[in-house]
Amino acid sequence: MSALVFSGIAGDWPQWGGPNRNHISKETGLLQKWPEGGPKRVWLSEKGGVGYAGFSVVEGRLFTMGARDGKEQLLAFDANDGKELWAADLGDILKNDWGDGPRGTPTIDGDRVYALGGKGKLVAASVQDGKILWTKSLTADLGGKVPGWGYTESVLVEGGVVYCTPGGSKGTIAALDKMTGELKWQSSEVTEPAHYSSIVPTDLNGSRQLIQLTMKQLTSVNAKDGKLLWKSPWPGRTAVIPTPVVSGNQVYITTGYGVGSKLVKVDAGNKPSDVFENKVMKNHHGGVVLLDGHIYGYSDGPGWVCQDFQTGKEVWADKKLDKGAVTYAGGRLYCLEERTGKVALMEANPKGWTERGSFKLDPQTKQRASRGMIWTHPVIANGKLYLRDQELIFCFDVSNK
Repeated sequence: MSALVFSGIAGDWPQWGGPNRNHISKETGLLQKWPEGGPKRVWLSEKGGVGYAGFSVVEGRLFTMGARDGKEQLLAFDANDGKELWAADLGDILKNDWGDGPRGTPTIDGDRVYALGGKGKLVAASVQDGKILWTKSLTADLGGKVPGWGYTESVLVEGGVVYCTPGGSKGTIAALDKMTGELKWQSSEVTEPAHYSSIVPTDLNGSRQLIQLTMKQLTSVNAKDGKLLWKSPWPGRTAVIPTPVVSGNQVYITTGYGVGSKLVKVDAGNKPSDVFENKVMKNHHGGVVLLDGHIYGYSDGPGWVCQDFQTGKEVWADKKLDKGAVTYAGGRLYCLEERTGKVALMEANPKGWTERGSFKLDPQTKQRASRGMIWTHPVIANGKLYLRDQELIFCFDVSNK
């Protein structure tokens, strides 16, 4: 049998945050309004294992991670019917009061899938059968230290390289050969501990830049050699989680615990300056999306917020839905309430909160930690909405057919 090569199709979701790591799908032909009770459920699997890992969906396969039978595992399912295709061990389970198990999202590149377990074991595996091709430890091999709530990063794969964030004195960011796992470089000028955000790549000022947010700074290094290009201070507290949003030569960041948000402009010569810094958006971990000059997401305190991207000013705030995660596809925001499992379909409208249907996840897990909630972000791929509550993986038909 010849090896599968996953080149991807238009509606695929190959990594954390989708094709461009911004939680935006360009897919069209989706329902603009949901029927009473929500869209039709296509399948439900009870084999996801415990954990908060997200989904990648490529060419009819869904990839995620979960803790089962005493091990963290990389898992593959048929995206159309939920049948389990294979499982590969990732190592010992991360134990945590907020819930055990892996947190990140697998990254699909060609015929390989790359995944990072909660305790820092990075693997490359075959998409066809889950065979482990190489492993690397972000702690033992790269000098990192497991963050308090575990490694949650979703690794970046491009240009033949796997980029990850071990953190620590050897270098915050590391680059590995995607075929062998061999270390190419580590960012010796940047030695911040790892937090919970994921790297965002961009072309800026003549170089491929890797942008990452840690506790005390927003940093950009050169993708070729890990050299520091620029940095901007950040007063992070407790946990820095949301992925930066990059638009042209501007980078938007936000974190919770009362910190807020800011927009950084990077001029010629890689000189950063703050456009604004305020507390309009204090996003804990549900993420934000940038659409038509506006940032949408949940802010601790005011609720769901629409923020002007250029000025940082609040456009509106609403508490009709409680705290949660957001993804955008087909003209709509998909908002997931972490406490109850309510899912709302929203207009991305700077005029105000406009709901176009909702439903509540049912059934819900009995395996969730007492302090845990529904934290896996919604994924929309090829007309399907994928949601997760620990071992329960849901697939809904949201296509307009």
